[in-house]
Amino acid sequence: MADGVITSGVPRRTGQDNVFVAVARMPLLRVFVRRMLMAIPLLFVISVLSFVLVSLTPGDAAQAILGTQATQDQYEALRSSLGLDQPLFVQYWHWLTHAITGDFGSSLFSGETVSNAILTRLPVTLSLMFGALLVSLVLGVALGLFSAVRGGVLGRAVDGLALVGFALPGFWVGAMLIVIFAVELRWFPPTGYVEFADSPQGWLSSLVLPVFALALSGIAALAKQTREALLDVLNSEYIRMARANGIRYRSIVFVNALKNSSVRVVTVLGVQAVGLLGGTVVVENVFALPGLGSLAVNSTAQHDLPVIQGIVVYFTLLVVVINLIVDLAYTWLNPKVRTS
Repeated sequence: MADGVITSGVPRRTGQDNVFVAVARMPLLRVFVRRMLMAIPLLFVISVLSFVLVSLTPGDAAQAILGTQATQDQYEALRSSLGLDQPLFVQYWHWLTHAITGDFGSSLFSGETVSNAILTRLPVTLSLMFGALLVSLVLGVALGLFSAVRGGVLGRAVDGLALVGFALPGFWVGAMLIVIFAVELRWFPPTGYVEFADSPQGWLSSLVLPVFALALSGIAALAKQTREALLDVLNSEYIRMARANGIRYRSIVFVNALKNSSVRVVTVLGVQAVGLLGGTVVVENVFALPGLGSLAVNSTAQHDLPVIQGIVVYFTLLVVVINLIVDLAYTWLNPKVRTS
């Protein structure tokens, strides 16, 4: 055919088509660049706030290291050696100039580098987060889907689950899971963490209870939002038109309605992922897991400023990555965003 657009019945992309493809991909690139640029001032502001807030808490690392039996001279000497006698802005500038190069310093107590202390505990926290997100997504969407389709008792049950899931604190849920499934039934270990490389089965068993303790509120939120979103879509005019044209109801629910409800589900999932960062702090301490949450609690109690600052930076980066993934998913799922 002329201009070489079609050869042997197979369409071939022309130069104009390539331009359209590049333009279609630009929103995703725009979202990525915008999020990366926003991350720089966000990291700076969060690091300053955390530095100031830690300095305002009573006591300091020198006092925590020496205890109550040390003399004032010993206390002042240790403060000087740790650099705690310098003005706050000098301490922050010293930390910032090293952090920019990736050097977050060393723990004031153990002497371990902050990066190593965080990276050895990061897999525990990520395992908890991804496990809780997966459980929340599967169970929450399934409950919301079937309650929207069936309605009646199942719909009221989802409302009740949402109320319970939002009301119960994570530490109480974790404690009850330990009492029932670890102490009474002895199905899972009550505390501790097993490395995946040491025993995949032990790793999974050590995560079941803390993951469900974290996921309960997420299941409730996703079930509620999925149900509401599906009901809105199923009651829309184009769905009624599709049913009038003889399209199978199952296809309408799983192909059309669920896809159009996915934007709200992704948004709730992103909010839930950010909230899990705070939830891991509590759950890791309840189940004695060596993650970033328990490290943050211990470092705060000891006024170990370099470790606290490192954890704050990593948590902020996790939030940036989560928001970036949500924005990219939202841009991909919503045609209005892609064409705007």
